[in-house]
Amino acid sequence: MMGSRRGKAGNLKRSLDDTSGANSAAGIKSINQGRGQEITGVSLPENMKIKGWAFGEDQTIAAANVDGKYYALDGRCPRCAFDLFKGKLLVDKDVWGADPVVACPTCSTTYNFKTGKFGPEYKQTGLAGFVNTWAKTATINNASQDVSAFIITKDEQTGQVFCRER
Repeated sequence: MMGSRRGKAGNLKRSLDDTSGANSAAGIKSINQGRGQEITGVSLPENMKIKGWAFGEDQTIAAANVDGKYYALDGRCPRCAFDLFKGKLLVDKDVWGADPVVACPTCSTTYNFKTGKFGPEYKQTGLAGFVNTWAKTATINNASQDVSAFIITKDEQTGQVFCRER
């Protein structure tokens, strides 16, 4: 997994002050001056690239860098359970809208990086199109679902990276 270094997966630092209310969703959004939880052990994606981060045993996040702005989504496609960080980053504003979109590499369902909402299917040709057609018939859940979207921020002075759900 691309978020791992030397066999260690990335970690979300936990708040040590239980009285802050950091265990609730509202508390997580308010910690670290509203930036959310600090992420350690990951590197940010390069411009116009997607990178996968692993947390714990089963949590992955697909993070993208589009012109210096960071976006992130839940890392698994809810339709086919494949890794979204291996998908195609789509940024054509005339086709996909103002926000960047990722297309699942297996079922071609698209997800908006800013909102997490699923969108129209990305049309592929050749072998990728064949695999896409096969994957659509093989998925248990044929209905697309939205995924969680996250806000990623980096403190330029300290280099710390923070993540919170939108």
